[in-house]
Amino acid sequence: MSGSQFIDVLVVGAGPSGSALAIDLVRRGLVVRIVDRSPHAFDGSRAKGVQPRSLEVLEDLGALKEVLAGGSTYPRLGIHAGPLAVPWKMFPHKEATSDVPYPNTWLIPQFRTDRALHARLGELGREVEFGRKLTELTQDEDTVVAKVVGADGVEEIVARYVVGADGGSSAVRKQLGIGFVGTTHESDRMLIADASVTGLARNRWHMWPGRGGKFIGACPLPDSDMFQWMIRLAPDEEPPSEKDHILRRIHDHTRDRRIQLHDIRWTSVFRPNIRLAEHYGRGRVFLAGDAAHVHTPAGAQGLNTGMQDGYNLGWKLGQVLAGADPALLTTYEAERQPIAAGVLGLSTEKWGGIAKLDPSSMKRGKDEQQLALTYYGGPLAPADGMRTETLRVGDRAPDAELRGSDGAGVRLHDVFRGPHFTALAYGPRAARDLERIDWPTTGARLKRLAVGPAAADGSAFSDTKDTLRRSYGLTGDTLLLIRPDGYIGHIATSDFLTTTRSAARAMTPSPPLDPPHTMTP
Repeated sequence: MSGSQFIDVLVVGAGPSGSALAIDLVRRGLVVRIVDRSPHAFDGSRAKGVQPRSLEVLEDLGALKEVLAGGSTYPRLGIHAGPLAVPWKMFPHKEATSDVPYPNTWLIPQFRTDRALHARLGELGREVEFGRKLTELTQDEDTVVAKVVGADGVEEIVARYVVGADGGSSAVRKQLGIGFVGTTHESDRMLIADASVTGLARNRWHMWPGRGGKFIGACPLPDSDMFQWMIRLAPDEEPPSEKDHILRRIHDHTRDRRIQLHDIRWTSVFRPNIRLAEHYGRGRVFLAGDAAHVHTPAGAQGLNTGMQDGYNLGWKLGQVLAGADPALLTTYEAERQPIAAGVLGLSTEKWGGIAKLDPSSMKRGKDEQQLALTYYGGPLAPADGMRTETLRVGDRAPDAELRGSDGAGVRLHDVFRGPHFTALAYGPRAARDLERIDWPTTGARLKRLAVGPAAADGSAFSDTKDTLRRSYGLTGDTLLLIRPDGYIGHIATSDFLTTTRSAARAMTPSPPLDPPHTMTP
């Protein structure tokens, strides 16, 4: 056994959830390792839909450019009925607005999303350690000891915290003895296959429905000659594995012998698991992504929900490691578990609708896009707090178009980007108290942003197009504290300084101190 190494956080699992978390932790200056039991990065298209909120997360983490380059918007459905193909608009195409910069679900095979995240991690000086399997976890009040087996033997890694993002069969969850409550439908199976194809138009996501919930779907994967095939199997049907057998199955169902498969890159047999972890962690070990929740693929929610798990947990781990009250980490489960429970219900309903050939089950809207996701009413977003005309504490902080003192345009989300908090003051009285907020010198720093309705009022930024005022529902002086994950941590429409300091105490290493002097109004 090799000697122990002491680090801040060990991430187990290098899919989108674990990789997003690792990026966030590394950019906070933490010592992080990320291990994965697979010998190499994932090769399949599996989770191919990246939702608008996830695109915003990827932008903040620095991986969006490569994700956009490797994907496209979704094509229309082509529902085949005999010789006819009926076009069906599953995703309403929307134009970007000042408050929603990426309004459309992005089609990209998962292997490209994974590689974009791994490339970003490499830019930050960390690499995924593939071929390393977790075999044992023990913990005490201060550390976690993980035994990891690789080609060079057994290594003992000592970490302050461990996060299991290692999938539905999570070794971390099993080591913790946490229940995974729900059902697995063994008789409801689907063969997924990535294959090079000719004889099929690439401007449609093709679907051939059949009786009894049987169907075959073929979604074109961008910048390739591949389709992701989805073949729903009969309860007693042996999944075809060879190319010729898969093609015969396609021909038998579609009656279209123009379709030809030339190369199969990846296959998997999917069974609907609908399960939720009873707890999102124990002691110094946490769960994220499929290790905490699994559900049907309907609605393209799994990858997106998992990435948001990591995005929620990352800043909280960073703050606690910098000296914040460890109670902050209990808010991870409190905020994320109800979100996953809602996603399980949504995806299960959509999956059942597909089996019944219900057209509404193929529609996608705001519920799937995760832009309306909120932590309102949770431990960091009390329901009795102040609000604006459009926003409550715990809601996503919208984007807006501002203008700097030099006249240049500035996106509000560009100001938010990074591992910091942002205090946004609208109006002169809020701007005055903005400068009076003392902030801890450890942990995530505070970026201050004063915005006025016009540049003439002396603010650093102006809202000349009223995009901030409209999307944030501002009717007067307001001070907002934006969390590092882009959700609103506090809203003050009066008593700006006292209430903002109080809200910050739960999220920072030490309570903000009274300033040594009083600024002149």
